[in-house]
Amino acid sequence: MAVSYNNLWKLMIDKKINKSELCKTVKISSSTMAKMTNEEMVALPILEKICAELECNVGDIMEFTELEDVKKKIHEESLES
Repeated sequence: MAVSYNNLWKLMIDKKINKSELCKTVKISSSTMAKMTNEEMVALPILEKICAELECNVGDIMEFTELEDVKKKIHEESLES
């Protein structure tokens, strides 16, 4: 499943905060930020810290993409069972 953090980048622009400032403020590593930049999954506690700092909900900073592919895979697996 793919994930997009485009909403986070837009929110950071609105709040005038850059990636390194966010890393320092919420105490996340630069490698975690790199994962987000590359649209990879990160742990929910990380997203929780970011949301707390930016005063938003998780849906305000990320969204799942390719959900139709996941749904199709689930359906195919249930047919095989």
